[in-house]
Amino acid sequence: MLINRQIEIFLREQQMPPTTFGRLAARDPRLVLDIRMGREIRPAMTLRLQQFMLHYRAAGSAA
Repeated sequence: MLINRQIEIFLREQQMPPTTFGRLAARDPRLVLDIRMGREIRPAMTLRLQQFMLHYRAAGSAA
C-alpha cells in the first residue's frame, strides 16, 4: 500500500488533523498537504512515518 494511502487511513482512524500528523511524525506541519499535492517521499521518510503510525497506534491501544 502506498504511504499516502496509509496516512489517509491513519488520519481517519485516529481522527487526527493532517497538520498534527506532520508535526508529530516529521516536524513538518505541511507534510500531508504537500503529499496530497504530489510531494515525493523518500524511503527513509516512508519508514519513519510508518514507524510513527505503528507506535502511535500501539500507545493508543495500551492506554
